[in-house]
Amino acid sequence: QVQLVESGGGWVQAGGSLRLSCAASGRPFSWYGMGWFRQAPGKEREFLTAISRTGTSTNYADSVKGRFTISRDNAKNTVYLQMNILKPEDTAVYYCAAESLPGIWDLPPPTPGLWDYWGQGTQVTVSS
Repeated sequence: QVQLVESGGGWVQAGGSLRLSCAASGRPFSWYGMGWFRQAPGKEREFLTAISRTGTSTNYADSVKGRFTISRDNAKNTVYLQMNILKPEDTAVYYCAAESLPGIWDLPPPTPGLWDYWGQGTQVTVSS
């Protein structure tokens, strides 16, 4: 089992920045590709970004490309999401997720149902 705990959410004005953290415990962190998703009220859970086991590979949804950056620190068992130039439409509950991967450069899929573990989520609210 892997336990994931997000932090860093909150309220910010449009154009501002936030940095989310997700601390993992349980099985070795380096076994897992990591990712961030979000879910707004009445909408499906949306893939944002993923990072490979060693951090050498990343991918992003078009909606956040150029504004959000994912990174990880395997020594601290933590994955981060730096969010810049935030917009009101970024308002949602943000979730981190983990998926075990065989290759160190592999990226997890963008489909929520294929991920192994989820955090409880952290609310991000962007006001206009």
